[in-house]
Order: sequence, then C-alpha cells, then structure tokens
Amino acid sequence: APQKMTVQDVPRAFPTVDVPDHAHYTIGVVILLVGITGTLGNFLVFYAFCRSRSLQTPANILIINLAISDFLMSITQSPVFFTNSLYKHWIFGEKG
Repeated sequence: APQKMTVQDVPRAFPTVDVPDHAHYTIGVVILLVGITGTLGNFLVFYAFCRSRSLQTPANILIINLAISDFLMSITQSPVFFTNSLYKHWIFGEKG
C-alpha cells in the first residue's frame, strides 16, 4: 500500500515571505473597515426590506439572500482576519 505524504514530509512545501509590519497593520485596518462597512450596509438592506412592504417582492428575496450571506461573512471573517493581521500570524494554531 502506498504511504501517505504530509506537508511535514516535504521541505519548503509552503515557503514563507517576510512581510513588513506596516503591511500587516495596513491590511488589518482595511479589512476592519471593510468588515464594519459590510456589516452595517447589509444590516441596513435587511432592515429596509423588513420594514417596507413594497420592497418585499420575489426578485428582492435574492438580494436579501445575498445581503444575509455577506452580512454573515462580514461578522465572522473580518474579526479573524483583522486579529491575524495584528498578530502577524495565524492565531488558531496548527490544528486551527
């Protein structure tokens, strides 16, 4: 039976690059701003849809579906990306 190879078996399988600290912080701030804007913007779309009967059309249900998906991505992914940028490495360890 063939043996399974892992990443640890291949030296330099995923090379690293030295990135300046200011690049990490800049990207972290940009991601934080995008996350806040996405969260607020998509919440407002959902709020307007719920409050206005004229917006509750079958075609707008697709828009709401996209807004909810984007809202959930904003609140789950932006904080993790921002925190990783501040620490300059993946904070959840090898298993994470």
